[in-house]
Amino acid sequence: MSKEELRMDQKQTDFRVAHLDCEHDAAALERGMKDFEGIVDLKVYPKSARVAITYDPAVITVAALKEKLDSLGFPVQEGLEVVASPQPWGNPKVLTSVASGLLLFVGWMLGLAGWPEGLSVAIYIVAILVGGYFFGREAIEDLIFERKVGIELLMGTAAVVAALIGQVGEGAMLVFLYSISEGAEGYTEEKTRSAVRALMNLAPKVARVRRDGVEREISVEEIKVGDVFIVKPGQSIATDGIILTGSSSINQAPVTGESVPVEKQPGDPVFAGSINGEGALDVRTTKTFSENTIARIIQMVEEAQEKKGRSQRFIERFGRRYSPAVLALGILVAIVPPLLLNALWATWITRATVFIVAAAPCALVISIPITLVASLGTGARMGVLIKGGIYLEELAKIKIIALDKTGTLTQGKPEVTDVILCRDSETSRIASSEALLSLASGIEQRSEHPLARAIIRYAELRGIAPAELNDFRALTGAGASARLNHSSVHTMVYIGKPDLFSTRLGINLERVQDDILRLQEQAKTVVLVGDEQAAWGLIAIRDNIRPNARKAIQALHGAGVQKVVMLTGDNPQTADVIARELGIDEVYADLKPEDKVIKVRELAERYGHVAMVGDGVNDAPALAEATIGIAMGAAGTDVALETADVALMADDLEKLAYALQLAKRTQSVVQQNLALSALVIGLFVVGAVAGVLSLPMAVVGHEVSEFVVITSGLRMLRA
Repeated sequence: MSKEELRMDQKQTDFRVAHLDCEHDAAALERGMKDFEGIVDLKVYPKSARVAITYDPAVITVAALKEKLDSLGFPVQEGLEVVASPQPWGNPKVLTSVASGLLLFVGWMLGLAGWPEGLSVAIYIVAILVGGYFFGREAIEDLIFERKVGIELLMGTAAVVAALIGQVGEGAMLVFLYSISEGAEGYTEEKTRSAVRALMNLAPKVARVRRDGVEREISVEEIKVGDVFIVKPGQSIATDGIILTGSSSINQAPVTGESVPVEKQPGDPVFAGSINGEGALDVRTTKTFSENTIARIIQMVEEAQEKKGRSQRFIERFGRRYSPAVLALGILVAIVPPLLLNALWATWITRATVFIVAAAPCALVISIPITLVASLGTGARMGVLIKGGIYLEELAKIKIIALDKTGTLTQGKPEVTDVILCRDSETSRIASSEALLSLASGIEQRSEHPLARAIIRYAELRGIAPAELNDFRALTGAGASARLNHSSVHTMVYIGKPDLFSTRLGINLERVQDDILRLQEQAKTVVLVGDEQAAWGLIAIRDNIRPNARKAIQALHGAGVQKVVMLTGDNPQTADVIARELGIDEVYADLKPEDKVIKVRELAERYGHVAMVGDGVNDAPALAEATIGIAMGAAGTDVALETADVALMADDLEKLAYALQLAKRTQSVVQQNLALSALVIGLFVVGAVAGVLSLPMAVVGHEVSEFVVITSGLRMLRA
């Protein structure tokens, strides 16, 4: 539930809580809070140890919520830091595992020393009870409350059966080894949270704020919108803001992944967590600490880590059916041969016990989530925000990438290069280029189009005042018009593409056609200014290509992309020049926003998985139509962060190639883990049924395979 959706009588709060390490913990927390009066909505994020609660403040207080969470065994962590796992000596799961291991060792030593067997058996039983306390309780709760047969129940059943048939030592060993993995679970989760913790550590804890002419140091959580805070050379920027005074180079790599510092001047935006260079800055706050770029990224990464990919959802569905099937097959293995083949009960009950352990799908179930969570965190750390496992999976399948031109392949800061008058008897009323620019800027000052901004900047730099016009109308995909009221003359003035004048207004452009073609062949965009009778002049604008754009296109091809396609509203001549310069495979020009949507749909029908890259605002419909919508330069842009499936925080197209490589590498690791898990289970099951695998061997092999898969998945934490 978003803040916008909250009713006036409701509030939302987030808590970081301890001991929230897995889905079982999340289910227990949800059961405990389910009927607590005053709670309207509850969302639990076990990957980030976070609880989001919507509540009615007239019924319940924040203090009461904290008290309730504490009583359930999930104490609230003060502040915004990700909860760290307790030290091993303060972790009950680790302590019970160690105690179980010590008891197992003592029982074994007493047996070797020739002490009465009953004493060793008693110690082994205590080892089973101590080591199996936590996962045994989980197994029973899952069975009773969730109606689920989980891995914990398989292991508990195997240990109990082993003890009942006289293999108490083997049962104790099973419990001890499995309890180790249970005790290590929280530390594995903590490792996957390292990327989020690294993001949290970017912003400083305090900031020096100037209020009422007095400077004082306050906590970053106390900064308000409009506050002016001071950033000294070498310091991290406390929260998002606009530079008031000073200039400096800002290292935005921690936020956007950009490798080169960016020069910032008064009026430029700065982001929380970026690092100031050599100059002192006064910055006016535009977002509070809880709503700044770093906070938004952290929130989205945590939510993304909870969004499961198709493969993960499949494995979980498979696991819910597979575990009960293993238990049922184990029972059949134990009773069918003795009943039908007159085999020994002890032999086949032992084999059934080994089978249950060998077939338990621990490594299989954990192989995907551990890898996806690590990848999503690493991507965010490198300036690539992927909003869930499903999008990571889709990225790995992308073969076609469609790119918007303006702001994606180009720098998005077009500049006027030429102003040319159409000198003939019909246009004699426009006596100078200054008059033409005055009319053009008069119309464009009501437009937000990048080309309009370029014309306005050009006129302002030359001290040309915009003409007074009214009745402004945007002509979608073509240009704009406005009415010029001058003395007794009331003329509708147009500015836009040559097609606006030649096709819609029916004006003969023969006299300026050579100029138009010449400028377009120089990769310049040409707009005409005139009325319904004639074109008065033209303005040429060029948006320079990004310095690394050609290298980025080559990197995309190197990452397995079959075709890179450019979609642009610009003219075909300009588009073709840029495409040849960059090595782009296909070009579609003169496209309106709705045309881009149609082209993306056509590409998807022809090639399958298509990614669309744009700014996340003007290209929102095309981004939504594509298999994956990717927004560039999303840092500080709420709309881009919300609309895209993947957000590249910097204006760096090479980050797109990195995102594709990250996705392919993730899929490779997932497939390796799945193959290893399936192979180990298959071999162990055969060995168990054939009687060549003992219970200790099955237990050791099971745990080793699980740790191998976890270690393999954590490789994705490397950038």
